[in-house]
Amino acid sequence: MTIDMSQFFQVFFDETEELLAEMEKLLLAIDASAPDEEDLNAIFRAAHSIKGGAGTFGLTDLTDITHVLENLLDRIRKGEMPLTAEHVDAFLVAKDVLKMQLDGHRLHTPVDQDQVGDVRMLLQSLSQGHVSHAAPSASIEIARAPAPEVHVPTDGSARKFRIELPEVSPRDVEALSAELGLLGQIARVEAAGKTVFTLVTAEGQEDIIAICSFILNPDDLNITELDRPAAAMTPAQLKAAQEEAQGYGFFDPIDDAAAKAAQEEAQGYGFFDNFEMPAMKDAKAGEAAAPVAAAVAPVVAPTEKKVPPKREEKLAHNQESTSIRVGIEKVDQLINLVGELVITQAMIEQRTGSLDPMLHERLHNSVSQLTRNTRDLQEAVMSIRMMPMDYVFSRFPRMVRDLATKLGKRIEFVTHGAATELDKGLIERIVDPLTHLVRNSIDHGIEMPDVRRAAGKSETGKLSLSAAHQGGNIVIEVTDDGGGLNRERIIAKARERGLPVSDSMSDADVWQLIFAPGFSTAETVTDVSGRGVGMDVVKRNITAMGGVVDIRSAKGFGTTISISLPLTLAILDGMSIKVGEEIYILPLGYVVESLQPAPVDIKEIAGQGRVVKVRGDYLPLIPLYQVFDIEPRFTNPSEGIVVILESEGRKAALFIDDLVGQQQVVVKNLESNYRKVAGISGATILGDGGVSLIIDVAALLRSSRQLSDESIFSEKVPS
Repeated sequence: MTIDMSQFFQVFFDETEELLAEMEKLLLAIDASAPDEEDLNAIFRAAHSIKGGAGTFGLTDLTDITHVLENLLDRIRKGEMPLTAEHVDAFLVAKDVLKMQLDGHRLHTPVDQDQVGDVRMLLQSLSQGHVSHAAPSASIEIARAPAPEVHVPTDGSARKFRIELPEVSPRDVEALSAELGLLGQIARVEAAGKTVFTLVTAEGQEDIIAICSFILNPDDLNITELDRPAAAMTPAQLKAAQEEAQGYGFFDPIDDAAAKAAQEEAQGYGFFDNFEMPAMKDAKAGEAAAPVAAAVAPVVAPTEKKVPPKREEKLAHNQESTSIRVGIEKVDQLINLVGELVITQAMIEQRTGSLDPMLHERLHNSVSQLTRNTRDLQEAVMSIRMMPMDYVFSRFPRMVRDLATKLGKRIEFVTHGAATELDKGLIERIVDPLTHLVRNSIDHGIEMPDVRRAAGKSETGKLSLSAAHQGGNIVIEVTDDGGGLNRERIIAKARERGLPVSDSMSDADVWQLIFAPGFSTAETVTDVSGRGVGMDVVKRNITAMGGVVDIRSAKGFGTTISISLPLTLAILDGMSIKVGEEIYILPLGYVVESLQPAPVDIKEIAGQGRVVKVRGDYLPLIPLYQVFDIEPRFTNPSEGIVVILESEGRKAALFIDDLVGQQQVVVKNLESNYRKVAGISGATILGDGGVSLIIDVAALLRSSRQLSDESIFSEKVPS
């Protein structure tokens, strides 16, 4: 049966990208002076799996590079040559080239063939035990690197196989010849129009089948062990051997028995058309084995291999972290439907709230149960969109390594809280701001080794990325132990640009100046930074996500830039407030407390509006009815309610008529359904079907100073 492999291309692209990411992660963590054997094997398996998958889909450019890469890795892991830092650098560059080629096939982006040729020549040179510093720019059609010498035992334990291939293309014959040549001494002949290999090797039949499985259907193979009578394999044996050898396959590079069982269960990807249900397989194996039982060579059970404790832990982790690929549009659709369900449930709850609880006790109990189940369902569905911050953090070790090398700096990069989860939509949008902050810390924050040594510091600077939950938010921090921000230089630069500054400004206000458009204190412009473009974009992007940026810095000790973001933009816990006949939603994360002030606590500052005294602090008073120009029930704050809000380190008191209650609301985008409204971040549908606007607290507090300048707060408090 012929299978249309094109339907599996996306699976291949995703799997290959994950393998490349895992390869880079292992390479960045490996100790070249004393590499872990398990890590070397994992890197080799990743390259082998990529090559096998690429061969299945006929992506010869990928197989060409991975073949040379695999040869070099194989020599290193077998101890034929020591691993060096030069090897690690070459492997990282090869990973970049493979990613470029992969994007070329998936996104149709251009591929630099000169770079591909240079990398291939570099890997060849390293494989031969030396480095060619002047590798010529060559196309991808460079001849293959010679395979490493394979040791074939001479003590009589070597086995000789005759491998008859079905009808395949010349390109596939060449690929199989090169791959099988890694197992031993191979010779090729043409017999009756078919290609036949003879292979002398210390390996077994299952290894031959595993390699051939990348290119053709093992059922079409005819393998006979020479010098051992009647050793031809039946289809049932082929199938069993193939299943046993799946550790060489495309999806799971782990070759341990514990992982094989899980992989055999998940073979529905359609790469091979000879898999059957277990019951059918056992029945057919029994039928096929009966007439040839006497002719089959005995199979020796492999000795049990003891797995080190560290390996067992990794295996357990890999087995537990099973997952399924689902398109993000399907998840979004599910979240929208659950959101509508939450709204409907709130409507039912509001309708039943007016019924007599004694007469309708069973109905009330059922609605209460529905409310609990709906909330649990909502939380479960929302968790599907949550992704660990490791998805973001894993991008930076390579960038830090390359940038530090380029600038001649020594940097130790550490991460904390990589398992902390954030909404997928926010994770994708936080990558660019974090990238800019990390690059700034490397370029401007951490000093050169000689400068650090003169200051009594370690020559190696420390850069850390951390993430942690804090209430309903996630706080991400970029911290370096560099020279810190220079207050005097920032103020001087701000004056040059005509920004309103004074020497009495607090440090927090001075640090915020670096977010001004085009602001930069760099003395020279480099290709890394210094143009004054970026920090303003960083703050704008984070603010658009409902987040805030804070800077803490001490001269000579370093800088910490803190980003606080909501965990998700789809659902929030809110407080319903009422002004006149209108109901608004305040995000609960900004609410500190609510109170009814006494008349003596309300003061008016000439030209600045009113303030309210709360436990010794005077906070600006923002009458919400004036902001939105609506008719309130109360104009005297002592008759209404004041809600204390906090955002970006500043507090203010919001004057409203009444508190309605606390509830979880589904956020609807107001811009896409209507237009952008100042002071409003979104909308939600209430239980009675009405629309309630969600107040943008951060924007409201930022504009409070402008409002006071425009004499919004000029109304006198009635005596």
